Amino acid sequence: MNRNRRSTEKSEPKKKAAARPSDASATDDRGLKIGEAAKVIGVEAYVLRFWETQFAVLKPKHARSKHRFYQPRDIETLKLIKRLLHQEGFTIAGANKYIRENGIDPSNIASSADASRPTASSGASMGTATRRALAEVRRDLVNIHKLLGDE
Repeated sequence: MNRNRRSTEKSEPKKKAAARPSDASATDDRGLKIGEAAKVIGVEAYVLRFWETQFAVLKPKHARSKHRFYQPRDIETLKLIKRLLHQEGFTIAGANKYIRENGIDPSNIASSADASRPTASSGASMGTATRRALAEVRRDLVNIHKLLGDE
């Protein structure tokens, strides 16, 4: 008899939770929970938590219960971070620098990432003053290496 009473008690809260139609609209207003955002981005939830510690630009809203809620702008930022790290091969420091210099504007994402990557032809367009400065730095580094190697 206790088993029957417990099973009915357990099923009642489920009915009450399902009876609230405003829950879906409240969730839409708050944004995506971390698990939902992780699925959209294609990574695990712990990766989003880690990225939050590494990228100052990533600041999802937190409820009083400390749950994270990701807004559409956060999702775009996460997509940019994933693309920079996983597809473009940036380090975390490099991705942070890229975001600081170029921002996270979705219209700039595709074009400016390609433009910021060095190409084989970029060496050809380097000015003579830059070449001289780099040659001088190289000579200095070689001399320092020799000094350290002799000791």
